[in-house]
Amino acid sequence: MIRPPGPLCKDRVQRHFRLPIGDTDFVIDHDARGRCLDRPQHLIHIPYALGRIHNTIMFTVTSEIYGENNYQTTRDGGKVVSKFRFVYPEEKLAGIRTDKDGDLEVPRPKRGVIELEHSEATELRLVGLQVWRGALLLADYLFTKKDEFSGKTLMELGAGVGLTSIAAGIHNPGRIYCTDVDLGCILKLIRGNVQRNSKLLRGTISVLEFDFLASKNDHSLDLLEAIDNSDIILAADVIYCDTLTDAFISVLDNLLDRGCQTGRPKTIYMALEKRYVFTLEDCDSVAPMYEYLVRQTLNKPWIMEHLPLDFPQYFEYDRCKQLVLIKITSR
Repeated sequence: MIRPPGPLCKDRVQRHFRLPIGDTDFVIDHDARGRCLDRPQHLIHIPYALGRIHNTIMFTVTSEIYGENNYQTTRDGGKVVSKFRFVYPEEKLAGIRTDKDGDLEVPRPKRGVIELEHSEATELRLVGLQVWRGALLLADYLFTKKDEFSGKTLMELGAGVGLTSIAAGIHNPGRIYCTDVDLGCILKLIRGNVQRNSKLLRGTISVLEFDFLASKNDHSLDLLEAIDNSDIILAADVIYCDTLTDAFISVLDNLLDRGCQTGRPKTIYMALEKRYVFTLEDCDSVAPMYEYLVRQTLNKPWIMEHLPLDFPQYFEYDRCKQLVLIKITSR
């Protein structure tokens, strides 16, 4: 198993490898007999073969959130469904209310649940079939800014199983475009999750394919129309390899440029988690995917603002210090 570096016990050996996963370095913990140790936070499972890592590795990735909270996951054959609990933002009350005895009535928070079908472990290219912390952070932000975003048209990029788009539709009565590349039948899965949670929704969610790596000339007419109609762009945990990061940056360039051309400027909100690994080159723990994103956007004509994470938490997850929320607009 591959993991970020941690404290070593006396029977643990730590080896550094470079794997063909976005040119990222990883550390593998194993004992003297070559058995992998522990269950890491950001999991890539590989066959260990006497210290050699072959180029034809078969590996899977597992989101860390499944071990953090009880999402009341049910399994039926190959189908996995989890319940993501939340509280609704408190509505402002008109005056103070008391009961018949004259005691102050303390309003109890209204609670809800988003039910999602998802995968528990996938190949790296299919990580969108899982749920990651960034989606929950962005959902919290949408709840916090529900009045500001109300009536706006939203588009989510790399939506995965649709959690953030569904969260947006709970308060926003407008249109939400939920997009991703159609790998692993993910668009069908999103549509099923939208239908599963339809009673929660005030807004209308449309599911469209948007492949970051595709040429603009290959975009469908529906997607092009959706881009022109969108005011707010959302993206959560879409950065995990350099090639995809470059494509994602190009997409943001095109969206911001298009907004300027049409007179409908776009604001982008991007949530991600800095994922740290130890490298011999740096002799330190670094977050290569995040740092690559920062380097590649240094000279962009954008305003990039790192937003504070002191807004309320409505969903159940670990809001760890590695989470980042970025607001991007054109200069």
